[in-house]
Amino acid sequence: MRALRTVTRVLSRTVLNLASLVVLALALAMLVPGVLGYERYVITGASMSGTFEKGTLAIESEVPVADLAVGDVITYLPPPDSGLTGLVTHRVLSVEPSETGPVFRTQGDANADPDPWTFQLPGPTQARLEYAVPHLGWVFIALSDPQTRQLVIGVPAAAIALRCLVEVVQVLRRPRTRAGRPAGTASRTRGSVPAA
Repeated sequence: MRALRTVTRVLSRTVLNLASLVVLALALAMLVPGVLGYERYVITGASMSGTFEKGTLAIESEVPVADLAVGDVITYLPPPDSGLTGLVTHRVLSVEPSETGPVFRTQGDANADPDPWTFQLPGPTQARLEYAVPHLGWVFIALSDPQTRQLVIGVPAAAIALRCLVEVVQVLRRPRTRAGRPAGTASRTRGSVPAA
């Protein structure tokens, strides 16, 4: 019986430690890029397949629009008349000068044709791809679902709370002496001499 309790205790601590490490890794993946000045985007479509598959985490840095060149991969919001309402991550195909600033055309690496729109970027800077981490974006896709997010946060929190409760109950169930100390602990009174 005692061996079973020991195995259960070791197993529960191991699972708790692994869950804590997973949560810490997720927190770091979410926080570190922002602290270092990077933005992160998740590739959710297939237009860049072959280069970046769906579920890739794109880590991008803000650069001046004037520094963008043909071949750069950028994440931007297409013009309103494009019919798209979400961000697009595509490669810059051409940059044409104009009186109001550079005009861009992009294309997804997996698309046969360039995007049917041209556009100007609204601000002085633009997010440009620096690093791509395959598959890590699936974590962010999963966490965008509220139920999954509650599960990922709730289960480790419940495990930690349960472990704390078990430890409190164990302390409260230990036999006590008349002085209120758990049995087996020595108390030293003034003027007493420790036993040899």
